[in-house]
Amino acid sequence: MAATLLHGAALALSLVQPLPPTRLHSPARCASVSMKDYPKPNVENTDNYREGAALSQKLASLAWQGEAKSVAIIGGGLSGLACAKYLADAGHKPLVLEARDVLGGKVSAWQDEDGDWIETGLHIFFGAYPNMMNLFAELGIHDRLQWKVHKMIFAMQQLPGEFTTFDFIPGIPAPFNFGLAILLNQKMLTLEEKLQTAPPLLPMLVQGQSFIDAQDELSVLEFMRKYGMPDRINEEVFVAMAKALDFIDPDKLSMTVVLTAMNRFLNEDNGLQMAFLDGNQPDRLCAPMAKYVEARGGEVRLNAPLDAIVTDDDGEIQGLKLRDGSMITADEYVSALPVDIFKRVMPKAWQKMPFFRQCDELEGIPVINLHMWFDRKLQGVDHLCFSRSPLLSVYADMSRCCKEYADEEQSMLELVFAPCSPLAGGNTNWVGKSDEEIIDATMGELARLFPTEIARDERWPSTLKQGPDGEARLRKFAVVKVPRSVYAAIPGRNKFRPSQETPIPRFTLAGDWTSQKFLGSMEGAVLAGKLAAEVIADRAVGNPTKGVKPVQESIVEAAAAYTPKDPPGVKGSGAIAFGGGAVLSKAGLDLLRETDSAQFDEADAPKAEAEPEEERELAGSSA
Repeated sequence: MAATLLHGAALALSLVQPLPPTRLHSPARCASVSMKDYPKPNVENTDNYREGAALSQKLASLAWQGEAKSVAIIGGGLSGLACAKYLADAGHKPLVLEARDVLGGKVSAWQDEDGDWIETGLHIFFGAYPNMMNLFAELGIHDRLQWKVHKMIFAMQQLPGEFTTFDFIPGIPAPFNFGLAILLNQKMLTLEEKLQTAPPLLPMLVQGQSFIDAQDELSVLEFMRKYGMPDRINEEVFVAMAKALDFIDPDKLSMTVVLTAMNRFLNEDNGLQMAFLDGNQPDRLCAPMAKYVEARGGEVRLNAPLDAIVTDDDGEIQGLKLRDGSMITADEYVSALPVDIFKRVMPKAWQKMPFFRQCDELEGIPVINLHMWFDRKLQGVDHLCFSRSPLLSVYADMSRCCKEYADEEQSMLELVFAPCSPLAGGNTNWVGKSDEEIIDATMGELARLFPTEIARDERWPSTLKQGPDGEARLRKFAVVKVPRSVYAAIPGRNKFRPSQETPIPRFTLAGDWTSQKFLGSMEGAVLAGKLAAEVIADRAVGNPTKGVKPVQESIVEAAAAYTPKDPPGVKGSGAIAFGGGAVLSKAGLDLLRETDSAQFDEADAPKAEAEPEEERELAGSSA
């Protein structure tokens, strides 16, 4: 199949006019780029989309069967909201309990004192997100996605200010469009290196998911060495992919993550085509989900933080105690909490159960999301860019890519700073550093990406070598730290991800960290919530469920030796406390040090000025 892929791509190449490598020259020499959206691609004609649609139809068909159940869902992120949406479709009455005053969890956003939106992360929608695409269709909000031209854009490490692309030619089907895009690019890999890349992917194409799952014990680098792939493939491609997929470098990332993504992209014509949401996630995605639930008799409640999951001595769930002292009781319960938060509220009666001890093997990965407003327009692209920087993963000029953030006069860059901690495989613990230190390091990277545009600025020492041509100055910034983001997909973790169904009657798990094939992502969160809804809906009508996923013997042994403790619970009331992200004050960093000391080493000393509140949901000003 790999040989067929290369032969087919070569044939396709012979049928089109030879193209020079698509390259975006130094931004100062480019014409101004305006926002341009493309028609929605055909995302429906894939097996994964049809599978997602079939599950939606199944849940809707159960609405007239059995007794309607009340279901209390802890967490109003994408997974909790998706669970509620599909439970409502199945005729049940969900109650979503969100601790914060905003929906979205890891896709939440808020406005600063200037009215500018601050997002927890830079979120991109792919054509290969079948359950997300089904959800957009079911909510009738497909028009809120701004699809971009079908290409991938990479910064050139050795050529500051220059970019190169993988261009997907319209009309060429998968997998040949992917092979052709690689062959047409003449800047990142030699022809020999491209040919050496194909054979190791042959088992993935032939054996499918079984081969992909089996590679979870190997890191990306270990897989490359096992199959004799050239080191430059890692340097040119896999570093960028790893940091974009899970915020860590290839020597730490499970190869299953990369193969899962590549399998979708190689098998779906428009799998790699990207879209931006046309505005902030809470209003443009989460609000329609909440409205849909409430229109069908459900409820979405904000400012309802959990205090404890209450059980009897045998571990059977009795209810949810909220911080205000009230007790929520329901027929069924769902935790859609991040794994790190769930571990803090896990009832003492469940702690010796091997199923729940699996959580010890899973933890969120730190990441930092940056917003940087400049005093003029930077020349750039209307797309996501892979920076291939030691400090940055991907970035986008949101003033070009997103309608709500559009600005013809000034740029706002949103950047993912990763890896940002030794926990993520980095050399520096940026989580413990001040916002100003992080921004200075980033300005140095931007000076490389935009060498003739970024101004020499005394406030940012990393820019002091800039020449006289640069004029763009940073006027404002926001540093959003997410100490525990998506679960760390290091080798060997997949076997520990628990099923949505649990051994506890009437208690189900959701969240992208639970077992599902789309890993830690928005798509994985939606699918996990949907699968949790399926467990409850099937149980309500007496249908057989998929059962509880088997637990590894090593976990069974560890559980037997474990001494249960009173759960520490969640300390604090800000976004960080509940698994989100925020602009942290010194008080917020001090609280993080107290509740998650693994984020810091002895040398770390937060340098932010003391402030009374633990988190600042506003941007830092460089004026």
